[in-house]
Amino acid sequence: MPFYVYMLASRPNVALYVGSTSNLAQRVSQHRVGSVSAHTKRYQIHALVWCEQHSERHLAAKREHQIKRWRRDWKIALIEENNPKWRDLSADLLS
Repeated sequence: MPFYVYMLASRPNVALYVGSTSNLAQRVSQHRVGSVSAHTKRYQIHALVWCEQHSERHLAAKREHQIKRWRRDWKIALIEENNPKWRDLSADLLS
């Protein structure tokens, strides 16, 4: 079973959220309806802008905690490395 580390954004260079899950499509849907995080609901952080797959839960959790400790500009650079236009990747995921 794959595990994912992901970042959501409200819009480019504004509010970010970092999380991990074993079911990325379900978790993104939960964020959109506001059932898993008051922070993402309050700041309307719904666009999936980056994700990374891991083979084991503990590796995904370790990476999530690592990224959460990063400076904001490092997170932005990570997103822009593969998604320079900050496109919402969830459309591909949920279709």
